[in-house]
Amino acid sequence: MSYHNLPYEALRGITEAIFAKSGFSPEACWRIADNLLCADLYGIESHGVQRLIRYFGALQEGSIDPKALPVIAHQTPISQVLDAPRTMGQVAAAQAMSSAVAMAQEHGIGMVCVRGSNHFGIAGYYTRMAQEADLLGICMTNTEAIAIPTGGKKAMLGTSPIAVAMPADPIPFWYDAATTVVTRGKLEVYNKIDKPLPAGWAADENGQDCADAQRVLDNIIGKRGGGIFPLGGFAEETGSHKGYGLGVIVELFTAVFAGGTTSPHVRNSGNADTSFFFCALDYGLFGDKGEIRQRMSALLQELRDSPKAEGCARIYTHGEKELEARAYHLAHGIPVNDKTLEEIRRIAAYCGIDPASFGL
Repeated sequence: MSYHNLPYEALRGITEAIFAKSGFSPEACWRIADNLLCADLYGIESHGVQRLIRYFGALQEGSIDPKALPVIAHQTPISQVLDAPRTMGQVAAAQAMSSAVAMAQEHGIGMVCVRGSNHFGIAGYYTRMAQEADLLGICMTNTEAIAIPTGGKKAMLGTSPIAVAMPADPIPFWYDAATTVVTRGKLEVYNKIDKPLPAGWAADENGQDCADAQRVLDNIIGKRGGGIFPLGGFAEETGSHKGYGLGVIVELFTAVFAGGTTSPHVRNSGNADTSFFFCALDYGLFGDKGEIRQRMSALLQELRDSPKAEGCARIYTHGEKELEARAYHLAHGIPVNDKTLEEIRRIAAYCGIDPASFGL
């Protein structure tokens, strides 16, 4: 399996063109492409353009309606619940975080839950929206059942990512991680490149460690048992119960609060059945914003400057690697594997787009 370094503008252009041909508004096309290419620039291949094939399939089967928009089902001055059946995840999520930011700017905090939507890309994209407004941002999402609880052999929870972003200098704090050892997207990438899964990532239908990505994915899709281990892996001795608990917390903030579908009952790989949570917080509620930002900046710098373990030249703070990856990929291109590139070309051709016009 080989990779091709493709220009950012070419990938972004063909991505926007595909969604435009699929019936999305120009604003929605911009948002979806911005989210996917943000992931690729950050080096998060699992949530970048390799997800086009999933979105295209959902459009074909009707799980995503390009014209669908969220509606407010419940509202207070500092909170909302959005009902978003068949909406594109990025469209619903961006609207939700924008509303949370507006509430926080007026009242100090804004919280929005979304139900009935689709996969929304990387959670950290939305916390960055809050951080760029000089607010602290929080984002979570549930998914189809893909993670097995500690001691179990049946997937009951989602990969359940938690993202937090906080302004700081010179590098903002930007945390975005699943509460499982890895995401489903990472399994998909390993399957595409025909690479065995590392030990401790996923379980077969009997709850035992499994290196076969196709087998794990087929079991998840077919609801035959097995799935991805929670953070901490298989056993409590390595902290599995902590990742398991975090997954339940995400379920609380998303589907339980939103009145959506909890992960054990999510249908159709989460298409049109996913719940989100967003929070924007004005950290000035706790004192002078400049002083709080300075304290956070100082803490992060102390972490970076702290003593290094033998053989380690550097300590990173969350978000640092992503910003460096972004600069590198803008200059040198985004690596896309053969199978993903072929998927993009096939989808484009179906939409009546000539990939060669974008240099692909």
